[in-house]
Amino acid sequence: MEAIGQLTGGLAHDFNNLLTIISGNLEMLEMRVTDPKAQILLQEAQGATDDGAKLTGQLLAFGRRQPLNPRLTDLGQLVSSFSELIRRTIGDRVELRTTIRGGGNEGLVDGPQLQNALLNLALNARDAMPSGGLLTIEVNRVHLDFDYAQMYPQLRAGDYVLIAVTDTGTGMTDEVKQRAFEPFFTTKPPGLGTGLGLSQVHGFVKQSGGHISIYSEVGHGTSIKLYLPRSGEDTEALPPAPVRRAPSDRRHQTVLVVDDEAGVRDFASEALVELGYDVLSAGDADQAMKLIEDNGDIHILLTDVVMPGKSGRDLAEAVHRLRPAMHVLYMTGYTQNAIVHNGVLDTGTHLITKPFTVGQLSEELEALEQD
Repeated sequence: MEAIGQLTGGLAHDFNNLLTIISGNLEMLEMRVTDPKAQILLQEAQGATDDGAKLTGQLLAFGRRQPLNPRLTDLGQLVSSFSELIRRTIGDRVELRTTIRGGGNEGLVDGPQLQNALLNLALNARDAMPSGGLLTIEVNRVHLDFDYAQMYPQLRAGDYVLIAVTDTGTGMTDEVKQRAFEPFFTTKPPGLGTGLGLSQVHGFVKQSGGHISIYSEVGHGTSIKLYLPRSGEDTEALPPAPVRRAPSDRRHQTVLVVDDEAGVRDFASEALVELGYDVLSAGDADQAMKLIEDNGDIHILLTDVVMPGKSGRDLAEAVHRLRPAMHVLYMTGYTQNAIVHNGVLDTGTHLITKPFTVGQLSEELEALEQD
């Protein structure tokens, strides 16, 4: 991807030079030609050069070579003020909700380029909801710790402002997710997309010193998360935070982890063992119910929200009918605001958002046990 970025960035610069010559000469001709039919032809040609300039701009963004003019910006205020334009752009069939959580959402970013990125994401979301749906944009301050940063090259631990753009559309398959940031890759019919929207957003975020991730479930929707460094300050590589060990009384508690993604199950299980719990795991709701029926000493259910077959909520309702005292902690790749507003969970339900750290999991479990 880095090599492709360098190539496309270099080509974009060269094409911009060519387009400048073409556009300039067309403009000169427009000033000299008086024939109305010829004027129309020139205007159509000029429109094509404008489209070419937009295309090279997207290539520059993907290649992280677009000129940025970063300024200290309140990203929550930027999203709030820009939401009306997004609402008009996506049309009446898609409901837009914006949530700005807390303060301290200042970052050193190029505001117009960020707005362009948000517009790209909103248009993609609209196209993924042809029959309408809900688009949620959430701004929140988050901390990416050393363990999480180690999973991504060039990502540094520190404080970030998270802008999450979540839709209730068709979602992406694993194959599409793996290629989503590739330039010119698109699932849209010919003529309806260049395949540069997400790659442009990816390049802008990386050039701004941030991080971008995708969480998607086929048939349920997609959440694109932009992590932008807070206040423009360089984030620092922090030493690993000490793992919070669970109190000794937790060592007699068992947690059942349920997720259809084996990697998520493995991480959550390892984290819980580090925190002192005994752990069981299952890949779907049916396996989980069998384990619960066969084991009377399961104290906590940690389950994904969206799974093939029965959902996490369906599982929790079945569990509560069988074991009313069992605690339930949901986990999801969507933001909490998007999940609650989509009606998947009730307000007050305990929920942890992927990706999460061992420390965050410990805090959520403490809150769960105190409820």
